Amino acid sequence: MLEYIKQWLARRRGGTVGDHDAANLPSPKTVGDQPLSRSRLIVLDLETTGLNASKDEVIAIGAVAIEGGVIHLNDQFDLILRRPELDIRETVLIHGIGPEALTQGYETQDALLYLLEWMNGDPILAYHSAFDQKFLEKTLKSQLGYTLPHVWMDVAELMPAFFPKATIKGRGLDDWADVFGLEISERHHAAADALVTAELALIALNKARKNDVKTLKELSEKLHYQRRLQHMHRY
Repeated sequence: MLEYIKQWLARRRGGTVGDHDAANLPSPKTVGDQPLSRSRLIVLDLETTGLNASKDEVIAIGAVAIEGGVIHLNDQFDLILRRPELDIRETVLIHGIGPEALTQGYETQDALLYLLEWMNGDPILAYHSAFDQKFLEKTLKSQLGYTLPHVWMDVAELMPAFFPKATIKGRGLDDWADVFGLEISERHHAAADALVTAELALIALNKARKNDVKTLKELSEKLHYQRRLQHMHRY
């Protein structure tokens, strides 16, 4: 993938970074009657300098595509952003990304433009997606002025929606990975977390198919029902 990105950047740099036209970027797709079996879904994970979206920043992006009921390992996104000005002293022990990596990373605007083109407007899945959505939307707006809303779905809601009787110790990614015997090669590494999230999502999508949930719209409705159910159980 890195070589492909280098070629893409070389082609793009016929112009100047920042001279992009948001109107020429892929438009986010809406939820409709697209068959899940033929839909391309983006599973994404971010590493950040902290948990507060109002002050912390994205430093790494990992993602992988699911299409046709398969995780395509040749269709991945894994980049550290070039952000040497950021203070990562409080979180370096968590994500392992140090000052040198931030100095040698990819230019933020280049990486974000490539991400948008690579995602092609497809729906995005993430574990506890509200976190990633806030950070990514903030970064896209501040760096590119991009504000078009993508469809987001939460794998943390997807799993209990299709496996309500699963014995789970907690609500984290690791807990669901343990249920299905999945290994996370490197925790708090964006690409590794995205991959195990994709594996969980694929397990849930296979279960959805058996439960006669066949379209993106039906999946979205199932998640909406799960959200309401969780809200009711709080009271």
